Amino acid sequence: MNPHSSPSIEFSRLFQSFWHHRQLIKDMAKREVIGRYRGSVLGMAWSFFNPVFMLVVYTFVFGVVFKARWGVDSDNGQGSFAVILFAGMIVHGLFAECINRAPSLVLANVSYVKKVVFPLEILPWVSVIAALFHTTISIVVLLVAKLALMHSLSWSILLLPIIWLPFLVGIMGISWFLSSTGVYLRDVSQMTGLITTVLLFMSPVFYPLSALPEMYRPWLLLNPLTFIIEQTRQVLVWGNAPDWGGLAIYSVLAGLVGWLGFVWFQKTRKGFADVI
Repeated sequence: MNPHSSPSIEFSRLFQSFWHHRQLIKDMAKREVIGRYRGSVLGMAWSFFNPVFMLVVYTFVFGVVFKARWGVDSDNGQGSFAVILFAGMIVHGLFAECINRAPSLVLANVSYVKKVVFPLEILPWVSVIAALFHTTISIVVLLVAKLALMHSLSWSILLLPIIWLPFLVGIMGISWFLSSTGVYLRDVSQMTGLITTVLLFMSPVFYPLSALPEMYRPWLLLNPLTFIIEQTRQVLVWGNAPDWGGLAIYSVLAGLVGWLGFVWFQKTRKGFADVI
């Protein structure tokens, strides 16, 4: 990479790398998904049963035991709560899976580091796409649950990819940064698990943003998951259009995070072989 290249060129290379190596990314992601269930009796059926099981557990714990309130009709409260809760869990689950794996991506593929021609920058892409496979199944489970429990589906669900695109770019940026930094600082992998757990409870997953006092809401909005969780619920659960203005601002910030993460990875990758 030319150290004197302009930011616009660097940002374009972020997507050029993906497009140029798209077949390799697809093959590696497919191998990772299949490899996760290799040797199990039910195989890939676990990718369906896991979200269903978690949906039932979280609904019981927070909908029955703690009786969280979301302003839904009492006649269908638990069913509505199940869908609302699961939508937030899906967003956090995707983020947590990618971020927790990021610090070990390069370390787990040492053989690729020794290959000069191998595009190491695609490793986070592989991880994110593999995680998206399981997330997609969870979304299908969510939509089936919504239709069964709330008896409705809205056209607004088609807007979900537009909402998640900047979210995924932001995840990629963080993954590039963590996967590179994790090579030099092994403690990073210990920190990410703690951070994603904290974000689970500092995000409006188990409670609505409106339940917080007004003075605390701006602080919660600094959490990168808050806006996406709220907008995901808007299009999947409530059947509303997203906040286009907020989405535009989020997209700019996510693009900046993605670009900075990619640049950091490319700048630091030269020392991988020496450290490993």
